[in-house]
Parts: sequence; structure tokens; C-alpha cells
Amino acid sequence: MMRFAALAAACLLLAVSLPAQQRAARSSPARPVHTYSIVAVDSATGQIGVAVQSHWFSVGSIVSWAEPGVGAVATQSFANPAYGPRALALMRTGVSAPLALRALLAADPDSAVRQVGMIDARGAAASFTGQRNIPEAGGRVGRWFAAQANLMARSTVWDAMARAFETARGDLADRLLAALDAAQREGGDIRGRQSAALVVVSGDRALPPWDRVFDLRVEDSQDPLGELRRLVRVARAYQHASRGDELVTRSQIDSAIAAYAAAETLLPDSAVNGELVYWRAVSLADRRRVDEAIPLFARAFTQDTAWATLLWRLPRVGLLSADSATIARIVREAWPAALPSTRRRP
Repeated sequence: MMRFAALAAACLLLAVSLPAQQRAARSSPARPVHTYSIVAVDSATGQIGVAVQSHWFSVGSIVSWAEPGVGAVATQSFANPAYGPRALALMRTGVSAPLALRALLAADPDSAVRQVGMIDARGAAASFTGQRNIPEAGGRVGRWFAAQANLMARSTVWDAMARAFETARGDLADRLLAALDAAQREGGDIRGRQSAALVVVSGDRALPPWDRVFDLRVEDSQDPLGELRRLVRVARAYQHASRGDELVTRSQIDSAIAAYAAAETLLPDSAVNGELVYWRAVSLADRRRVDEAIPLFARAFTQDTAWATLLWRLPRVGLLSADSATIARIVREAWPAALPSTRRRP
């Protein structure tokens, strides 16, 4: 009786929350996003996430939804993207993911073609596969996750995803990627591969809805999972770099140098653009550790002379406490072959 009352309340809340024109429509246009996905919560950190791969362009723009401290949603098959924001709105009010899913399905006359996975911040998960999903199609719900797939080469995909998530090590992003890899090893989407996405948010509900730990999409690729893993590594490096920037603004330069060094460790090629190694060098120079900074500046200048030009501008905004003679020395020694226009103060 209590569960029925809760479902009725969720349905009522869903009805009154939708604009009149949406309630009048029988359903939103369906988009054929046949795919595999997983929604999950990290029980240790509280992070919430969703990951997906499909043979469909820009799958992340349709399937994946998440909000800090609220939950995550994957809406696929003949997808109705409205399931994402509507489910999050219900979970934001305290409705559990299973009840939110039931409420949305009850209001959807085309539920037979839907496939949806949901999880709330407490770890309650639910998955639904409509009877008109294209085989092989199904899902698996476990503690802290829900995996679902349709139009698969084999019916073993969703169970393989579940096992991989439950046994993988690392943070939530690592475990979500492990689940996607497991699905692909089982044959994945019978049509092949094209796009993938990963969204991870904090379990802290005080954060704004747009705050993301990871929000990465591969729109069109012959190896979307490989590219998604590369982007995760780049994102981790830039998280360290952003931390370094934050520490610089607090005048905690030694800590900033350590953060930039951590970023560079993840991307030793400095993302092929000099960015990460450059700001570490700037922080070192700001601490009068010019001899340590020069080899790093040399790496950046070799990639692009613009980094040397930029160096002259940093003292104006308080990002480098070095006089003109020191900057000239850095440019001269870091890149002896620099053009004369680069060596001079702009």
C-alpha cells in the first residue's frame, strides 16, 4: 500500500510538473538510439555516473543525464530524451529511482519501445526494457548499478557489464569504462561502433546542476571507447592543472607546482600543445627557481613560439614576479633558436 501511494504521488508530481502542451502530447518524438549503457553510484565516494556506447552519432547528447547528489539516467532504444530531465526532477524531490521510472513509464503510451536505466544518489537502481526493443535486449540491476543494452550481437552483454563493474578497480569513471569494454568484448552493438560518452558527478547535492567531475563525449569515431579513455586521461591531467591554477590564485605556489607536475605526469607530451608544462615552468620561475624552469620552458617554446610571447605579458596581471632581464634570459636560454621578434618584449 505504501509503495502504491508513493507511486501515485510520483505520477501526480510528474503530471503537474510538465507544461500543458507536453501533457497533451501522446509522447515525445522517438530517436533510434540502440546501444548499451550503465548508470552507477560509487558507494565509497558518493559519485554518480552514466556511460554509454552506440553505433549512432552523438549518443551522449541523447542518452546520458546526471545531476550532483540526485542521480543518473540513461534513456535509449527508441529514446525519449525527456526521460532524463523528468526523472532527475522526480529524484530531486526525494522519489526513488525505481518509483521515478515506474511513474514515467506509466505516463508514456510508447513505453514498449523504450529502454531506460536509472539510479538515485542512495544507490537504488532500476532498469526497463520494453517488449518491442530489438533483440538482443535486456538489463541487469545490481547493488549500486543498472546495466542495459539493446540491438546487441549477444544476450550476454549486460551480464558481462555487470560483472566488470562489480570487479573492476579504480574510481567510478574507471569502473564505468570497464563495463563498456566488457560489453564490447561480448560483441557489443550488432551494427558496430560510432560514439560514446561518460558523465560523472559528485554526490554532493549542494553543488550546482552543471558541476561535473567528467563530462566527455566522442561524437564520431572508429574507436569510440579508445578515444573516450584518452579523453579521461586528458581530463584527469587538466583537473590537476586547474587545481594548480586555483592554488596560484591563493599564492600557494609550491603546492601549485606539485599540482602542475601531477598533470604533466599524466600527459608527458603536454597534450601536444605545451599548456601543462608551461604553467609549471611559470610557477617555478615565479618562485625564483629559474634554472629548474628553463628546461620546461624549452619544451613549451619548441612546440609553439607563442608561449614565449605570452611570457612577457604575465607580470602585468600578477602571474609572474620576474623582471624584464629574467624573462629575456628565460627566452634566450630556453630556446636559443627563437626568432628575434619572440625574444623581444612585445
